[in-house]
Amino acid sequence: MGDRTQLEQASSEVRKRIRESFDRQGLMAHLGARMTHIGPGRVHIELPARPEVTQQHGYIHAGATSAVADTAGGYAALTLFPEESDVLTVEYKINLLAPAVGDHAEAIGTVLKPGRTLTVCQLEVYGVRADGERRLVANGQQTLIRVNRPADTCTPEPR
Repeated sequence: MGDRTQLEQASSEVRKRIRESFDRQGLMAHLGARMTHIGPGRVHIELPARPEVTQQHGYIHAGATSAVADTAGGYAALTLFPEESDVLTVEYKINLLAPAVGDHAEAIGTVLKPGRTLTVCQLEVYGVRADGERRLVANGQQTLIRVNRPADTCTPEPR
């Protein structure tokens, strides 16, 4: 997708659809994550550093950073698909490069190869300090499958 996606905003219709879907994610709400950028093939999600998302050494937990990375990639892919589409993660791999420290973590999902059925995304997570210093703490790759959105997008019933 290149550098053009870094500052470009998705259309208002796409941004609305992506935000409404994101707002239905219980895990993102539970983590306190928020979407900060929606561009064509690129999404940024911030995760505030709070005691509830840390591990025993005070770093942001790898599970939390992985969750926001996976979510950023999924929504990056979804920005490129029509309204009736949805995506599901088929697989992803994340490399943890450094402890996630800072005021917040920022996950960036970027589409590398869009496809009619499968889409591949790059995942990056940065630890961001209050002074703006950024450090890459995780990177990875993800494959997503495009599916038709179910007619009922309400919360699924418990199994």
